Amino acid sequence: MGGRREEILDAALAIADEHGLDAVSMRAVAERVGVTPMALYRHVSDKAALLDGIVGRLLAALLPSDGDRGRAWDERLNALAHACRAITQRHPWAAHLLFSRPAVTPDAVRAVDVIYCALIEAGIPEREVPRLERLVSTFVLGFAASEAAGRFNPGTGDPRSRRGRLPDGDLPGHSRLAPWLNLPVDLDAEFKADLDDVLALIKAAARKQG
Repeated sequence: MGGRREEILDAALAIADEHGLDAVSMRAVAERVGVTPMALYRHVSDKAALLDGIVGRLLAALLPSDGDRGRAWDERLNALAHACRAITQRHPWAAHLLFSRPAVTPDAVRAVDVIYCALIEAGIPEREVPRLERLVSTFVLGFAASEAAGRFNPGTGDPRSRRGRLPDGDLPGHSRLAPWLNLPVDLDAEFKADLDDVLALIKAAARKQG
């Protein structure tokens, strides 16, 4: 990545952190960098390419270090999932962006390749690897996006607890679970438990094909 393009992406990330993703525009980034908007086009062709570059920058942070490459496949996937959630906790706006845009830049594709290689090592048939990669990515990014949007807020603000207080008889499942819906949610523990379930599913899929 050239120095100017890296500077452009740094500026875009800073604007998103300060004012939200909607504030990121070619004009705003140009002003931050100190050039005309037209000067950006030599490095970023349009706003879509700018957003793709941001996705690549975020996912580049998920790439394993040399030491991580020697770990077992499930440890690598676990570490990658927690690292992705940590990124969206630092940059709440990033969850929706990662969830809504494809991985097309080199760094973004390398992050997907990490998942591919882990699934292959797990013993998943190659024809099933893309599907399970989508399952893993959808879980991690969906959880992160829901968390960032406040969908998982615990206590009285939790929509699940509000649904549990609807009239008896209308929603028998909610009525039965009402005592559990109103409990504070430990999202760290819930994410870990959900991820353990996903990894168990991958192991079961590999055994089925064995």
